[in-house]
Amino acid sequence: MLTRDQLAELYRGLQQEKVLTVYVDGVGKDPARRRVWRRRVEQELEREEHRLHRTDPQEIADFKEAESRILKELDGYQASLPLKGWVGFATADGLRYSENLPVQVQHLVRWEMGPRVAPYIRGLKQLRAMAIALVDSRRSRIFQYKEGQVEEVEDLRSDTFLGDLLDPAAPQRTGRYSGTRGETATDAAQRYLEEGTGRMLKRVREICIDLSKPDGFILIGGDQEALHALRPLLPKGLDCRVLENPSLFLDMSIPEVKAAAAEGASTLSKLRQNLLLEQITEQTYSGGNGSLGAEETVRALSEGRVDILALSRGFVGANPDLADQCVSEAFQQGADVRVFSGDPAARLDQEGGGIGARLRYRWRVEPEQVALEESHAAGD
Repeated sequence: MLTRDQLAELYRGLQQEKVLTVYVDGVGKDPARRRVWRRRVEQELEREEHRLHRTDPQEIADFKEAESRILKELDGYQASLPLKGWVGFATADGLRYSENLPVQVQHLVRWEMGPRVAPYIRGLKQLRAMAIALVDSRRSRIFQYKEGQVEEVEDLRSDTFLGDLLDPAAPQRTGRYSGTRGETATDAAQRYLEEGTGRMLKRVREICIDLSKPDGFILIGGDQEALHALRPLLPKGLDCRVLENPSLFLDMSIPEVKAAAAEGASTLSKLRQNLLLEQITEQTYSGGNGSLGAEETVRALSEGRVDILALSRGFVGANPDLADQCVSEAFQQGADVRVFSGDPAARLDQEGGGIGARLRYRWRVEPEQVALEESHAAGD
């Protein structure tokens, strides 16, 4: 999938052109009806063409050219789509971009200035990488989960970190044991094992931080003693991006790791969304850098004050035109866009009708805001 920056660049490059945007819902539970998606696309294209019946002949000709390019691309799928959805952007000059999507999207066909990008935003969370570390005192397995796939990237052994614990240039005493005075051979062996484990876990930390850049997640599991040693090694700034799952174990299979990673990513995504919503809500009610509701948020977008735009999945589905307008405004001012799902989406629907934003600054207080704050204070 495209990154947020790549999607914004694509949008800016096409915003002055007439673009045919097509989203396809490729999820079908009945194998006998796998081609339903194709008939639905054709029906939506017919509706969109009918909507253009009063426009000039050149525009209709341009639409038909773009339509033919979309259909030609979809001809490559004889039955079901390989993933949950599909998106294509086409102009009269050519197919500008198409891709299979790892998330389900609603059927959508639009011919208008610029591409529709709001439905694409939801899939961007699939790009957020997750590092998974399964650890015990002797071994660590590290995986990366991205775009729904798991890859094992490292298999570390603590004994490989023991070689440099002793200085090979230092003189060795003769006898059965050359350790610290008063220390038994058993104690020394245990100390070296612990130091080897410590060095291994530090390497686990480095790899996990690297694999989860720039804003991904980390999932850790395994032996409780090793986890107790690993957790403090992770920077405190990553607390909201780290999840410890005590049910994970070292010898998990790839499918088991994938299932655990998907569940962990969902948990951390909801945590991230809830934290952002709490920040937006607190800032809105205190008269700070937050806004809730369509009217205030659209005004903030028009004034270039939005830092992060938050939309619920329900808002995007129920208000596709307004949602896309808001996303377009956000892209033009370099703002981030988040689409909430699940419980955070329900909370955003309740608090702000499905739309809100964290602002860069608030330079004026609207009368509606004063009334909102007074009402909120009275409720307390």
